[in-house]
Amino acid sequence: MPTFSAPDGTQLAYRVTGDGDPVVCLPGGPSDSLYLGDLGGLSTHRRLIFLDLRGTGRSAIPEDTSSYRCDRLVEDVEALREHLGLARMDLLAHSGGANLAMQYAARYPENVAKLALITPGARAVGIAITGETRRELAQLRKNEPWFPAAFAALEAISKGTGSDWEAIAPFFCGRWDAAARQHHAAGRPSNMEAAALFAAEGAFDPETTRAALATCEARVLLLAGEYDVNSPPCSVAELAEVFSDATLDVQPGAGHYPWLDDADQFVAATAAFLG
Repeated sequence: MPTFSAPDGTQLAYRVTGDGDPVVCLPGGPSDSLYLGDLGGLSTHRRLIFLDLRGTGRSAIPEDTSSYRCDRLVEDVEALREHLGLARMDLLAHSGGANLAMQYAARYPENVAKLALITPGARAVGIAITGETRRELAQLRKNEPWFPAAFAALEAISKGTGSDWEAIAPFFCGRWDAAARQHHAAGRPSNMEAAALFAAEGAFDPETTRAALATCEARVLLLAGEYDVNSPPCSVAELAEVFSDATLDVQPGAGHYPWLDDADQFVAATAAFLG
C-alpha cells in the first residue's frame, strides 16, 4: 500500500484501484477506507485513490492527536494531491468525509475540478438535522420487520434518552440483509479517539466555509439516498444551495451507502457526472 508524508511527518496510506483519470476519495467515519470497496464498480470508469485518514486503516497515528480535527486534515489532502502530482483533482467524499472535502474546496478552490459529495454530512456549513426530520424519514420504513425496535431506539436517541446506535443501523441501508449487516460491521470506526476529535471545538467555521464555497467554480454533485436518516434528502438539497453549480440526485430506495443498495444506478449517476 503506497504511503506519503503529511506536513507534520505522519505517514499516510492510500490504495488505488481501477484505470483512467484519477479521483481522490475520502471516507467518512473517520474509518478505514476499505468500507468504500470500489464504490460499486466505479473503478471500471475511473482510477480511484482512497485515502486512509490519519489514525485509520494503514495510516499512522499522529503524535499530536489534536490533528484529528477536520479542519487540520485539509493539509493531508493537499499533501496527497502534491504527492500524486495533480494540478487539479476530482474529489469524491462520503458521509462525514464531505465536511473535509468542503473545507478543502474552500481553502484550495483552484485545486478542485469536480466535487462529488455522496450522502454528505454538512456540519462544515452549519446545516443541522432535527430529530423530527429523521423520525419522519424513518417512517417510510414502517412496514419492515425490524422497524419497531429500530424506531424506538431512534426516538430515544432523538430525545436524548438513549444511545443504542447499533439498533438503528437498518435505517442506514436500503435493504437490511446479510450483505448490509456485513458491510455495517466492517465499516465501524476502530479509532474512537479519531472519531471523537474529528468534530472537536474549532473544527468548523460555517460562515467562512459557506462564503468560500459560494464562489468556488468546481462543478458539484450531491447524491442523497431516499431513505437515509443520516443525511436526509431535504438536508442534502439545502446543502446544494450553498454552491453556485450543483446537481442534486436522490437515489430511489437507497440509504447511506447507495453503491451497496443499487450499484448500477449509483455508478451510472456518478460516472456520468465525473465524465
